[in-house]
Amino acid sequence: MYLYGGCRCPPSALPKGPSVMSSVLTDRLSPAGAARAEPAAPRRRTRVFALPEARWAAAATVLFLIALPLQLTGAPGWAWGVPYALAYAAGGWEPAWAGLRALAEKTLDVDLLMVVAALGAAAVGQVMDGALLIVIFATSGALEALATARTADSVRGLLDLAPATATRLRSDGTEETVAPADLTVGDTVLVRPGERIGADGRVLDGTSEVDQATITGEPLPVAKEPGDEVFAGTLNGTGALRVRVGRDAADSVIARIVRMVQEASETKAPTQLFIEKVEQRYSLGMVAATLAVFAVPLAFGAALTESLLRAMTFMIVASPCAVVLATMPPLLSAIANAGRHGVLVKSAVVMERLGEVDAVALDKTGTLTEGTPQVTDVVPLPGAGLTERELLTLAAAAEHPSEHPLARAVTDAARARGLTVPTSRDFTSTPGVGVTATVGTHRVTVGAPPRLPADATDGPVLPVTTGQGDGAGTPGEPAAAPVTAGPAGSPAAPAVVADLEAGGRTAVVVQVDGVTVGVLGIADRVRADAAVTVAALTALTRVPPMLLTGDNPRAAARLGDEVGVRDVRAGLLPEEKVGAVRAEQKAGRRMLVVGDGVNDAPALAAAHAGVAMGRAGSDLALETADAVIVRDELAAVPAVVALSRRARRLVVQNLVVAGVFISGLVVWDLAGTLPLPLGVLGHEGSTVLVGLNGLRLLREAAWTEAARAGTERAA
Repeated sequence: MYLYGGCRCPPSALPKGPSVMSSVLTDRLSPAGAARAEPAAPRRRTRVFALPEARWAAAATVLFLIALPLQLTGAPGWAWGVPYALAYAAGGWEPAWAGLRALAEKTLDVDLLMVVAALGAAAVGQVMDGALLIVIFATSGALEALATARTADSVRGLLDLAPATATRLRSDGTEETVAPADLTVGDTVLVRPGERIGADGRVLDGTSEVDQATITGEPLPVAKEPGDEVFAGTLNGTGALRVRVGRDAADSVIARIVRMVQEASETKAPTQLFIEKVEQRYSLGMVAATLAVFAVPLAFGAALTESLLRAMTFMIVASPCAVVLATMPPLLSAIANAGRHGVLVKSAVVMERLGEVDAVALDKTGTLTEGTPQVTDVVPLPGAGLTERELLTLAAAAEHPSEHPLARAVTDAARARGLTVPTSRDFTSTPGVGVTATVGTHRVTVGAPPRLPADATDGPVLPVTTGQGDGAGTPGEPAAAPVTAGPAGSPAAPAVVADLEAGGRTAVVVQVDGVTVGVLGIADRVRADAAVTVAALTALTRVPPMLLTGDNPRAAARLGDEVGVRDVRAGLLPEEKVGAVRAEQKAGRRMLVVGDGVNDAPALAAAHAGVAMGRAGSDLALETADAVIVRDELAAVPAVVALSRRARRLVVQNLVVAGVFISGLVVWDLAGTLPLPLGVLGHEGSTVLVGLNGLRLLREAAWTEAARAGTERAA
C-alpha cells in the first residue's frame, strides 16, 4: 500500500503515469518490446479478484463471518479468537506495513491510524468491533483499488488496438512480417481484408472501407482510396490496401493518446495540491485532538474503556480520507473519458482550467476551416474559347508535379471531375509566384495574379490540345475552339479576380503562352460543425468567441458571417495574436485559444488554456497546447469544456459530502455516544461514496451528455 494523496492506493491501483504505465507503452512500442509481443485477445475490464486487495478483503470478510456466529453462540474463546486474529492479519497487514514505512520517512499515514484503532479496540476487549473495522477498511480499500484500476483500463485498452505484427513489402515485392515498432517512415505495408492497420500513413494503392471509430469516433466505416490518410489500430474492411508509413510507431495517434493521457494522470490539480498541503497538518492535529479526547474525560473520572473507545472512534471519523479522495477521481475520469473520444488533456491542471474559461479565441485556417484548399470556381475568360473542363485540365497538367497545397487542390478537383490530365514537361516553380510547364506544345503558367507577367499586347489565336473538349474531340486532338485573349489590360481578368477575392476566395490565374485564359477560385472549406461550435461556446461562456487570424480581412469577415463570429480580427502576426489574448486576460477574462498552426503557438501558450487541432496541427502547436483534438471534430471543444465543468461540480459535491460526514460524525462522537461500528460505517461509506461519485465520469454517457449540454444551450 502506498500513500497517494493521503488515501489507500496499493501498487496495482496507482494511476498509471510515466513511472508505471509508460513502461507498458515502451514495451509495446519499442522494437524489443514489440518483438516479444504475442497476439492476444483484447484486454477487458479488470476482474475484481485479479486485485490482491480484493482477495485479502474477501479473506478477512470470510474469517469475520466464521468468527462472529461462534462468538454469538457462546463457543469457547479460542474457537472464535483464532478466526478474528486471522481476519485482523488478512485485512490489516498491508496498510500497517505501508504506514510503518511512511512513518520511517516522517510522514503520517492515516491508514496506520485505522489499524492502531482496531488493535486498540481489541486491547480493551472489543475484539468484534476492531475486526469489523478491519473488514470494512479492507473492503473500502479493495473498492478504491478496483475503481482506480478501471480508470487505468480505459487508457490501457487503447494499446490493445495496435496489431502485434504488420506485413512490410520489400523493394523486390516480397513480404516480411515485422513488429509495428520496426516500421520506419517511408516503408510500405500491406493491409489485408479484416486486418488492423499497423501504422499511420497514406494509402498508395487499393480501395477499402476502414472502421476508424476508435480514433475519430465516426460511427460508420470510411471509404479509403489512394491519397487518403489511415491510422494505426483502425480496422480494414473488405479491400486490400498498400499503405506508405507516415509516422513512427511512437508518434502514431494511438501512442500519442496513451502517452498524453497517462502523463496527465501524473499531475495534480490546484485543488488537490491545496488539500495535500494541509493534509499532514490536519493529521497531526487530529492525533493531538484524539489524545485530548482520551485524556480529558479520563482526568475527570471517566472509565478507561469508555474513554479509549470514544477516542478511537474520534480518530476514525475525523480522518480526512474522503476529503483527499474528493478531487482526483472526477478529474482523472474526465481525462480518461476525453482521451477515449480523441481529446488529449495533458494534465489534471488543464482539465480544471478548461472549466474555468469564460472567453474563447478561434483561429481560422485549420480550425474553423478544414485547412485543405479546394477549387470552388473555374472561370474561363470571354473569348478564350475554353470550357471549364478544358481550363481545369490545363491547370492540373501544369500543377501536377507541384507539392504546393494549392496545386494539390487543382489536381484533386480535376480528379474529382474525372478529367484525364495530360503529362507535362519542363516544369519549373517559383515560390510566391506560381508554376510553369509545357503541356503539349504550349507553355502553361498558373499562379498569383499580382505576380504573373502581363498579358501579351496582342492576343494570338492558340489551338490548345487538352483532350477534354466535352466530347467534341478525341484525346490528343485540338480542342473544338481556339484559345484567344484580348490585349493587356483587358478588364475581364481583373474583374474576375476582384470578384473572387471579394467573396473570400484565393484567385489563381491561368496563362497559355503568356496570355491569360482563365481564373480559378480556391477556398478553404468551412467545417460542417463550425457554426454549431461557435454557438455552443457562446452559450457556455456567455460571450461570443472572437476570430484571430492572419488571413486577409475580406476572407475573415466572410467566414465570420458564415459561422456567427462578430468580433473578427484579421491580418494579425503571431505577436499581435498574443497581444489580443493578453489584453482580454488583463481585462479579467480567462481565455481559451483554439488553433493549429505555428503562428498560433504563442497565443496557445499565453492563454489560460490552449487547444490544438491535432490532425492538421503543427508539431509546435501540439507541444504548446494544453489539450489536443485528435479527431477532426471542432465540436469536441465545447464538449470537453462542458465535461470539465461537470468534473469541477463533482469535486465540489464530493468536498461537501466529505465535510458533512466528517463534521456530523465528530459532533456525534463528542456530544453523544457514537458506537464504533457505526463510526466505521459512516467514515468508510463516505470515502467509497466520494470515490464512486467521481468515477461516474468514466461512463460513455458522461461524454454524450457533455456534448449534448453544449448543443442544447446553444439552441
